[in-house]
Amino acid sequence: MPLIRSTLLAAAAPLLLIACATPPAHMPPSATGAATAPADAPAGSAEATTVQLMEQTRQGARSTAEWLARGVDSWFGDKPFGEGGKVSDGKLSLSLYKRQDEDFKLALRFNARFRLPNLEEKTYFFIGRDNEREIVTDKPGALSRQDRLLGERSDDRSFFAGLGRDLNDAVDFRLGIRGGLKPYAQARYRKPWQLSDRSLLEFRETIFWTVRDHLGSTTALSYEHGFSRTLAARWLNAATITQQNKKFEWSSSLGLYKAFGSQRLLTLEALAGGRQGSGVTVSDYGLQTKWEQPVYRDWILVETQIGHFWPRRDANTPRSQAWAFGTRLKLSF
Repeated sequence: MPLIRSTLLAAAAPLLLIACATPPAHMPPSATGAATAPADAPAGSAEATTVQLMEQTRQGARSTAEWLARGVDSWFGDKPFGEGGKVSDGKLSLSLYKRQDEDFKLALRFNARFRLPNLEEKTYFFIGRDNEREIVTDKPGALSRQDRLLGERSDDRSFFAGLGRDLNDAVDFRLGIRGGLKPYAQARYRKPWQLSDRSLLEFRETIFWTVRDHLGSTTALSYEHGFSRTLAARWLNAATITQQNKKFEWSSSLGLYKAFGSQRLLTLEALAGGRQGSGVTVSDYGLQTKWEQPVYRDWILVETQIGHFWPRRDANTPRSQAWAFGTRLKLSF
Protein backbone atom coordinates (compact mmCIF):
# COMPACT_ATOMS: atom_id res chain seq x y z
CA MET A 1 0.00 0.00 0.00
CA PRO A 2 2.74 2.57 0.74
CA LEU A 3 4.16 1.98 -2.75
CA ILE A 4 0.75 2.41 -4.39
CA ARG A 5 0.03 5.56 -2.40
CA SER A 6 3.44 7.02 -3.26
CA THR A 7 2.86 6.36 -6.95
CA LEU A 8 -0.56 8.04 -6.87
CA LEU A 9 0.74 11.05 -4.98
CA ALA A 10 3.69 11.42 -7.33
CA ALA A 11 1.34 11.35 -10.29
CA ALA A 12 -0.84 13.95 -8.61
CA ALA A 13 1.94 16.43 -7.90
CA PRO A 14 2.11 18.12 -11.32
CA LEU A 15 -1.66 18.10 -11.77
CA LEU A 16 -3.98 20.63 -10.18
CA LEU A 17 -7.72 20.07 -10.36
CA ILE A 18 -11.31 19.95 -9.26
CA ALA A 19 -14.73 20.09 -10.81
CA CYS A 20 -16.86 17.18 -11.73
CA ALA A 21 -20.29 15.67 -11.72
CA THR A 22 -21.92 15.67 -8.30
CA PRO A 23 -23.26 12.33 -7.08
CA PRO A 24 -27.00 12.17 -6.34
CA ALA A 25 -28.23 14.00 -3.27
CA HIS A 26 -29.55 10.72 -1.92
CA MET A 27 -26.04 9.30 -1.65
CA PRO A 28 -25.59 9.49 2.16
CA PRO A 29 -22.65 11.22 3.87
CA SER A 30 -21.54 7.92 5.35
CA ALA A 31 -21.08 6.55 1.83
CA THR A 32 -19.05 9.45 0.49
CA GLY A 33 -17.54 10.73 3.70
CA ALA A 34 -14.06 12.09 4.34
CA ALA A 35 -11.15 9.76 3.92
CA THR A 36 -8.70 9.37 6.72
CA ALA A 37 -5.25 10.87 6.33
CA PRO A 38 -2.46 8.42 5.41
CA ALA A 39 0.18 7.56 7.96
CA ASP A 40 3.08 9.97 8.20
CA ALA A 41 5.80 9.18 5.71
CA PRO A 42 9.47 9.09 6.76
CA ALA A 43 11.05 12.55 6.68
CA GLY A 44 12.99 13.20 3.49
CA SER A 45 11.30 10.39 1.56
CA ALA A 46 9.80 10.91 -1.88
CA GLU A 47 6.33 10.44 -0.43
CA ALA A 48 6.95 13.03 2.29
CA THR A 49 8.14 15.51 -0.34
CA THR A 50 5.06 14.88 -2.48
CA VAL A 51 2.74 15.25 0.52
CA GLN A 52 4.41 18.55 1.38
CA LEU A 53 3.91 19.69 -2.23
CA MET A 54 0.23 18.78 -2.04
CA GLU A 55 -0.23 20.76 1.18
CA GLN A 56 1.63 23.76 -0.26
CA THR A 57 -0.40 23.62 -3.47
CA ARG A 58 -3.68 23.66 -1.58
CA GLN A 59 -2.55 26.42 0.76
CA GLY A 60 -1.25 28.44 -2.18
CA ALA A 61 -4.55 28.11 -4.04
CA ARG A 62 -6.51 29.21 -0.99
CA SER A 63 -4.13 32.09 -0.21
CA THR A 64 -4.36 33.34 -3.79
CA ALA A 65 -8.17 33.16 -3.67
CA GLU A 66 -8.26 35.05 -0.37
CA TRP A 67 -5.85 37.69 -1.71
CA LEU A 68 -8.15 38.21 -4.69
CA ALA A 69 -11.23 38.31 -2.45
CA ARG A 70 -9.64 40.97 -0.21
CA GLY A 71 -8.82 43.09 -3.25
CA VAL A 72 -12.33 42.89 -4.66
CA ASP A 73 -13.88 43.51 -1.24
CA SER A 74 -11.84 46.70 -0.84
CA TRP A 75 -13.66 48.16 -3.88
CA PHE A 76 -16.90 48.31 -1.88
CA GLY A 77 -15.82 49.67 1.51
CA ASP A 78 -13.28 49.79 4.33
CA LYS A 79 -14.49 46.91 6.50
CA PRO A 80 -11.63 44.36 7.01
CA PHE A 81 -12.00 41.09 5.12
CA GLY A 82 -11.53 39.20 8.38
CA GLU A 83 -14.89 40.49 9.61
CA GLY A 84 -17.08 37.96 7.84
CA GLY A 85 -15.07 37.35 4.67
CA LYS A 86 -15.07 33.77 3.42
CA VAL A 87 -13.81 31.68 0.51
CA SER A 88 -16.03 28.68 -0.22
CA ASP A 89 -16.47 26.03 -2.91
CA GLY A 90 -12.86 26.42 -4.05
CA LYS A 91 -12.25 23.85 -6.77
CA LEU A 92 -9.26 23.24 -9.04
CA SER A 93 -9.14 20.47 -11.63
CA LEU A 94 -6.97 19.15 -14.43
CA SER A 95 -8.35 16.61 -16.91
CA LEU A 96 -6.78 14.54 -19.66
CA TYR A 97 -9.23 12.78 -21.96
CA LYS A 98 -9.49 11.40 -25.48
CA ARG A 99 -12.06 10.08 -27.88
CA GLN A 100 -11.09 7.64 -30.60
CA ASP A 101 -9.91 9.47 -33.76
CA GLU A 102 -9.54 12.73 -31.79
CA ASP A 103 -6.47 14.33 -30.23
CA PHE A 104 -5.78 14.23 -26.51
CA LYS A 105 -7.50 17.08 -24.63
CA LEU A 106 -6.00 18.72 -21.56
CA ALA A 107 -8.32 20.99 -19.58
CA LEU A 108 -7.63 23.14 -16.52
CA ARG A 109 -10.63 24.46 -14.63
CA PHE A 110 -11.23 26.26 -11.36
CA ASN A 111 -14.11 27.86 -9.51
CA ALA A 112 -14.49 29.73 -6.22
CA ARG A 113 -17.17 31.71 -4.44
CA PHE A 114 -16.51 34.53 -1.97
CA ARG A 115 -18.49 36.23 0.77
CA LEU A 116 -17.34 39.84 1.00
CA PRO A 117 -17.89 41.83 4.25
CA ASN A 118 -18.41 45.10 2.39
CA LEU A 119 -21.31 43.68 0.40
CA GLU A 120 -24.72 42.78 1.76
CA GLU A 121 -25.00 39.40 3.44
CA LYS A 122 -26.75 37.68 0.52
CA THR A 123 -24.44 39.10 -2.17
CA TYR A 124 -21.37 37.14 -3.23
CA PHE A 125 -18.48 37.31 -5.71
CA PHE A 126 -17.56 34.40 -7.98
CA ILE A 127 -14.65 33.68 -10.30
CA GLY A 128 -13.34 30.77 -12.31
CA ARG A 129 -12.14 29.28 -15.57
CA ASP A 130 -14.36 26.83 -17.41
CA ASN A 131 -16.25 26.14 -20.63
CA GLU A 132 -17.61 29.57 -21.49
CA ARG A 133 -20.82 28.37 -23.12
CA GLU A 134 -21.71 26.00 -20.31
CA ILE A 135 -21.15 28.67 -17.67
CA VAL A 136 -23.42 31.17 -19.45
CA THR A 137 -26.21 28.65 -20.11
CA ASP A 138 -25.80 27.12 -16.63
CA LYS A 139 -25.69 23.58 -17.98
CA PRO A 140 -25.64 20.89 -15.26
CA GLY A 141 -22.09 19.69 -14.61
CA ALA A 142 -22.99 16.03 -15.10
CA LEU A 143 -24.03 16.87 -18.70
CA SER A 144 -20.99 19.00 -19.57
CA ARG A 145 -18.84 18.13 -22.57
CA GLN A 146 -15.98 17.19 -20.28
CA ASP A 147 -18.08 14.77 -18.24
CA ARG A 148 -19.38 13.22 -21.47
CA LEU A 149 -15.81 12.89 -22.79
CA LEU A 150 -16.60 15.13 -25.78
CA GLY A 151 -13.79 17.10 -27.35
CA GLU A 152 -13.61 20.87 -26.98
CA ARG A 153 -11.16 23.52 -28.15
CA SER A 154 -8.87 25.29 -25.70
CA ASP A 155 -10.50 28.62 -26.58
CA ASP A 156 -13.88 27.21 -25.49
CA ARG A 157 -12.59 27.72 -21.94
CA SER A 158 -12.18 31.22 -20.58
CA PHE A 159 -12.04 33.19 -17.33
CA PHE A 160 -15.24 34.53 -15.86
CA ALA A 161 -16.14 36.62 -12.82
CA GLY A 162 -19.10 38.49 -11.42
CA LEU A 163 -21.47 39.27 -8.58
CA GLY A 164 -24.42 37.16 -7.45
CA ARG A 165 -27.25 37.72 -5.04
CA ASP A 166 -29.40 35.11 -3.29
CA LEU A 167 -32.97 36.40 -3.16
CA ASN A 168 -34.00 33.34 -1.15
CA ASP A 169 -33.25 29.61 -1.08
CA ALA A 170 -34.87 29.15 -4.50
CA VAL A 171 -33.87 32.23 -6.53
CA ASP A 172 -30.59 33.99 -7.23
CA PHE A 173 -29.30 36.49 -9.79
CA ARG A 174 -25.87 36.85 -11.38
CA LEU A 175 -24.13 39.55 -13.40
CA GLY A 176 -20.79 38.56 -14.86
CA ILE A 177 -18.15 38.96 -17.52
CA ARG A 178 -16.40 36.21 -19.45
CA GLY A 179 -13.51 35.95 -21.89
CA GLY A 180 -12.86 39.24 -23.69
CA LEU A 181 -14.91 41.19 -21.10
CA LYS A 182 -18.17 40.01 -22.64
CA PRO A 183 -21.10 40.59 -20.24
CA TYR A 184 -23.81 38.12 -19.32
CA ALA A 185 -26.67 37.93 -16.82
CA GLN A 186 -28.56 35.07 -15.22
CA ALA A 187 -31.71 34.60 -13.14
CA ARG A 188 -31.81 31.11 -11.62
CA TYR A 189 -34.67 29.23 -9.97
CA ARG A 190 -34.44 25.88 -8.20
CA LYS A 191 -37.31 23.89 -6.71
CA PRO A 192 -36.89 20.43 -5.10
CA TRP A 193 -39.75 18.12 -4.13
CA GLN A 194 -39.09 15.39 -1.59
CA LEU A 195 -41.43 12.73 -2.95
CA SER A 196 -40.51 10.23 -0.23
CA ASP A 197 -37.69 9.57 2.19
CA ARG A 198 -35.79 7.98 -0.72
CA SER A 199 -36.99 9.94 -3.77
CA LEU A 200 -36.25 13.52 -4.84
CA LEU A 201 -37.52 15.43 -7.87
CA GLU A 202 -35.80 18.72 -8.71
CA PHE A 203 -36.65 21.40 -11.28
CA ARG A 204 -34.15 24.09 -12.26
CA GLU A 205 -34.69 27.00 -14.66
CA THR A 206 -32.04 29.52 -15.70
CA ILE A 207 -32.91 32.57 -17.80
CA PHE A 208 -29.77 34.14 -19.27
CA TRP A 209 -28.83 37.06 -21.48
CA THR A 210 -25.80 37.68 -23.68
CA VAL A 211 -25.12 40.10 -26.54
CA ARG A 212 -24.92 37.19 -29.00
CA ASP A 213 -27.87 35.13 -27.80
CA HIS A 214 -30.14 37.89 -26.48
CA LEU A 215 -32.45 35.99 -24.12
CA GLY A 216 -32.14 32.27 -23.59
CA SER A 217 -33.06 29.61 -21.07
CA THR A 218 -31.87 26.27 -19.76
CA THR A 219 -34.39 23.93 -18.18
CA ALA A 220 -33.16 20.99 -16.12
CA LEU A 221 -35.14 18.25 -14.42
CA SER A 222 -33.75 15.42 -12.33
CA TYR A 223 -35.20 12.50 -10.44
CA GLU A 224 -33.16 10.68 -7.80
CA HIS A 225 -33.95 7.52 -5.89
CA GLY A 226 -31.95 5.86 -3.16
CA PHE A 227 -32.20 2.08 -3.08
CA SER A 228 -30.00 1.78 0.01
CA ARG A 229 -27.44 3.79 1.94
CA THR A 230 -24.81 2.99 -0.71
CA LEU A 231 -26.79 2.63 -3.94
CA ALA A 232 -28.70 5.35 -5.78
CA ALA A 233 -29.98 6.20 -9.27
CA ARG A 234 -30.49 9.53 -11.04
CA TRP A 235 -32.18 10.56 -14.28
CA LEU A 236 -31.05 14.04 -15.36
CA ASN A 237 -32.31 15.99 -18.39
CA ALA A 238 -31.55 19.49 -19.68
CA ALA A 239 -32.50 21.60 -22.71
CA THR A 240 -31.27 25.04 -23.84
CA ILE A 241 -32.88 27.46 -26.31
CA THR A 242 -32.13 31.10 -27.25
CA GLN A 243 -33.76 33.91 -29.21
CA GLN A 244 -31.02 33.71 -31.83
CA ASN A 245 -31.22 29.93 -32.17
CA LYS A 246 -34.75 28.67 -31.70
CA LYS A 247 -33.65 25.06 -32.17
CA PHE A 248 -33.07 23.68 -28.69
CA GLU A 249 -30.12 21.54 -27.61
CA TRP A 250 -30.85 18.69 -25.21
CA SER A 251 -28.92 16.13 -23.22
CA SER A 252 -29.83 13.33 -20.85
CA SER A 253 -28.12 11.03 -18.37
CA LEU A 254 -29.40 7.93 -16.58
CA GLY A 255 -26.93 6.86 -13.91
CA LEU A 256 -26.44 4.25 -11.20
CA TYR A 257 -24.13 5.19 -8.29
CA LYS A 258 -22.53 2.71 -5.90
CA ALA A 259 -20.50 4.01 -2.94
CA PHE A 260 -17.83 1.94 -1.22
CA GLY A 261 -17.07 4.33 1.65
CA SER A 262 -14.16 6.76 2.13
CA GLN A 263 -15.21 8.76 -0.98
CA ARG A 264 -14.92 5.75 -3.27
CA LEU A 265 -17.68 5.92 -5.87
CA LEU A 266 -18.46 3.74 -8.89
CA THR A 267 -20.79 5.18 -11.56
CA LEU A 268 -22.42 3.64 -14.62
CA GLU A 269 -24.18 6.08 -16.96
CA ALA A 270 -26.17 5.99 -20.19
CA LEU A 271 -25.81 9.33 -22.00
CA ALA A 272 -27.56 10.90 -24.97
CA GLY A 273 -27.78 14.30 -26.61
CA GLY A 274 -28.83 16.13 -29.73
CA ARG A 275 -30.04 19.30 -31.39
CA GLN A 276 -33.52 19.99 -32.76
CA GLY A 277 -33.62 20.39 -36.52
CA SER A 278 -30.28 18.71 -37.17
CA GLY A 279 -31.89 15.86 -39.08
CA VAL A 280 -30.69 13.37 -36.44
CA THR A 281 -32.90 12.71 -33.43
CA VAL A 282 -29.95 11.66 -31.25
CA SER A 283 -26.57 12.96 -32.41
CA ASP A 284 -24.56 11.16 -29.74
CA TYR A 285 -25.29 8.38 -27.25
CA GLY A 286 -23.23 5.92 -25.29
CA LEU A 287 -22.30 4.23 -22.04
CA GLN A 288 -19.55 5.19 -19.64
CA THR A 289 -18.27 4.13 -16.25
CA LYS A 290 -16.37 6.19 -13.66
CA TRP A 291 -14.36 5.35 -10.60
CA GLU A 292 -13.43 8.02 -8.05
CA GLN A 293 -11.27 7.70 -4.95
CA PRO A 294 -9.13 9.92 -2.72
CA VAL A 295 -5.42 10.24 -3.37
CA TYR A 296 -4.55 12.27 -0.29
CA ARG A 297 -6.86 12.94 2.67
CA ASP A 298 -10.35 14.00 1.59
CA TRP A 299 -9.48 16.94 -0.67
CA ILE A 300 -7.41 15.41 -3.48
CA LEU A 301 -9.28 12.84 -5.54
CA VAL A 302 -8.61 11.04 -8.78
CA GLU A 303 -11.31 10.00 -11.23
CA THR A 304 -11.02 7.68 -14.22
CA GLN A 305 -13.61 7.31 -17.00
CA ILE A 306 -14.06 4.81 -19.81
CA GLY A 307 -16.86 5.05 -22.34
CA HIS A 308 -18.11 3.81 -25.69
CA PHE A 309 -20.19 6.14 -27.87
CA TRP A 310 -22.11 6.11 -31.14
CA PRO A 311 -21.98 9.65 -32.65
CA ARG A 312 -23.68 10.86 -35.81
CA ARG A 313 -22.91 14.38 -37.01
CA ASP A 314 -25.85 14.90 -39.41
CA ALA A 315 -28.39 13.09 -41.56
CA ASN A 316 -25.86 12.67 -44.38
CA THR A 317 -23.27 10.98 -42.16
CA PRO A 318 -23.59 7.37 -41.00
CA ARG A 319 -23.41 6.66 -37.28
CA SER A 320 -19.93 5.69 -36.15
CA GLN A 321 -18.41 4.19 -33.00
CA ALA A 322 -15.78 5.63 -30.67
CA TRP A 323 -14.08 4.54 -27.48
CA ALA A 324 -13.16 7.28 -25.02
CA PHE A 325 -11.26 7.51 -21.78
CA GLY A 326 -10.28 10.23 -19.36
CA THR A 327 -8.60 10.88 -16.04
CA ARG A 328 -9.10 13.79 -13.72
CA LEU A 329 -7.34 14.95 -10.59
CA LYS A 330 -9.45 17.12 -8.28
CA LEU A 331 -8.34 19.45 -5.51
CA SER A 332 -10.64 21.39 -3.19
CA PHE A 333 -9.50 24.36 -1.12
